[in-house]
Amino acid sequence: MAYTVVIDPGHGGSDPGATYQGRLEKDDNLNLALQVGEMLSRDGFDVIYTRTEDIYDTPLEKANIANNSNGDFFISFHRNSNVVPNSSSGVETLVFDNSGVKSDVANAVNDNLAALGFNNRGVIERPNLVVLKRTKMPAILIETGFINNTNDNLLFDSRFNEIANAISSAVSDTLSPNVTTPAIYKIQVGAFEHRDNAYSLSERLGIDGFPAYVEQSNGLYRVYVGSYEELNNAVNTEKALRNAGYQTFITTN
Repeated sequence: MAYTVVIDPGHGGSDPGATYQGRLEKDDNLNLALQVGEMLSRDGFDVIYTRTEDIYDTPLEKANIANNSNGDFFISFHRNSNVVPNSSSGVETLVFDNSGVKSDVANAVNDNLAALGFNNRGVIERPNLVVLKRTKMPAILIETGFINNTNDNLLFDSRFNEIANAISSAVSDTLSPNVTTPAIYKIQVGAFEHRDNAYSLSERLGIDGFPAYVEQSNGLYRVYVGSYEELNNAVNTEKALRNAGYQTFITTN
């Protein structure tokens, strides 16, 4: 069974995160998170995204998405900032406590990014952050450079693919998944203990123009729409579902 990684692009929607000269943290987070997620999928991981578009969920809602998906590891993507532009630089990775596999992954991420030219600010314990405290699986939060540092932004933009590969390689090399089948993206719309509730939602989705199906796993009846080889196709369907009022997240298997 493949290892499931939950990818969380920090902020989103009405919450831009840190900003600098028109640059929005939420956009950098989403772009990098999607790229890392695709790389991890190719490495054989199951990948679940807390968002794939510019929407806002609270940190607790993000943690709940991860917990409800039975994820094995959680990665939240952010960029740092401070009061005085260009006074601080570098990457740091936050953890609930500096122990176990999360510490191993965090150190590997920092080392790989430092090799690309970032200042390594270390692994930092932050036990009060909701996405680190309320997730039931090992979790890290990556601060990929300072958004109000010119050199960090130049590095982020000019070596974007290398940064994504550095992060995905740190995860892959540390967690070592044992599944190498191509990723198939599905949109989960609901999960129920009772079969009838799942099929009721499936029927409603069909009426609204979204052919749905039900799969049983881990004691729950899960309602899915779509089965895609390309992430962009899944993202487009998820947008349509959200516009129709459904709560969703994308998963792979």
